[in-house]
Amino acid sequence: MTVQINSNYLENYAREYSEIVCSRFFSDRQFISGQEILQLTNSIQVNFFVIKRMFELWQEELSKLKSSPFFDYRDIAVHEALTQFMNVLSRRIKVQSQDFRPLLQEAVSQAIQVATDPVQFFQNEVRKAPSGKINEYLKENKKYYKWNDRVVTFLIDKAGFGYDMDSYLKAISANYQVIQDSLESVNLLLATLGDVKAFNLDAYLIKEESKSGPVDFEETPTSEASYSFFEEEVVESTITESPKMESLSTPTPRETITKITQVGAVGSLDSASLKAHFASETYKGMKGILGELSESLAINQRFMFTKELFDGNADLLRHALATIDGLGTFEDAVDLINSRYVQELNWDVQSEAVHEFLQLIYRKFS
Repeated sequence: MTVQINSNYLENYAREYSEIVCSRFFSDRQFISGQEILQLTNSIQVNFFVIKRMFELWQEELSKLKSSPFFDYRDIAVHEALTQFMNVLSRRIKVQSQDFRPLLQEAVSQAIQVATDPVQFFQNEVRKAPSGKINEYLKENKKYYKWNDRVVTFLIDKAGFGYDMDSYLKAISANYQVIQDSLESVNLLLATLGDVKAFNLDAYLIKEESKSGPVDFEETPTSEASYSFFEEEVVESTITESPKMESLSTPTPRETITKITQVGAVGSLDSASLKAHFASETYKGMKGILGELSESLAINQRFMFTKELFDGNADLLRHALATIDGLGTFEDAVDLINSRYVQELNWDVQSEAVHEFLQLIYRKFS
């Protein structure tokens, strides 16, 4: 089963929605202010996308201005003056109905897209970013993302490691696969549009029988296990060397854990062997020191540990992290894990999930 977007329905709906809203608002006034835009509809995402588009248009005008060969726009005094000018303008927003209507129509269309297909929407956002400045672009626009923002916010403040566009696009897709079940439902998001005009999701998403059958996500190159490749590669600084750069004799995490657990009691972990292994591990960023574990887990790690190590119980994971945070040494943490979790929760001590969990704990106490 494949799903096609009815672009005609989307265009017509966005136009009719904006006409209704504008007719209501401008019936007794000529202009709309910035504060009024933020409170215009019951859909906060629509309101903020209007402001976002206005900011983009300002940036386009500023770029044209800076293209003039007669002035030095790199001068610090000019930069500060332009910043102050923008701040003043932002508090003096004043838009007439005929100019506001197309802004609102585009905002409605974008809100529907981010509700129904956040992966495609945020991938398109990344494509808008200037070359080499994807992270800066996302940080600058973070305040405008109100729906399904968790699909992309894991990249913000944690990227900028020189990865190419394709890596960002794959990261967004993979991260969505991890967290999609925890996102707010499409129907609830689109319901905020209903006080103006009901949105017919069935008319917008046209289902067709797929000749090739459903796609198995686990077979696609954008996922590794069940978590985001990009977070694994970059965000939590557990980046492995490229496969092309690794020696053919480099042990896998499963092979390493097998060797380590053989030193300790059957089905238990040996802290001395673990410590020796992690101390010599060559993963980039491996020796970075973490703060509290409860604050250091990426979305993909929290999902993986909850599902594979703590029987799907997020509260149990939080309690374990808080307890480990209160300990003084790596050895104490391993002893706690052996006594409280390995046997009781029937951990596979040779699994990659256990390896990554212990790796983080080592980094905390290293």
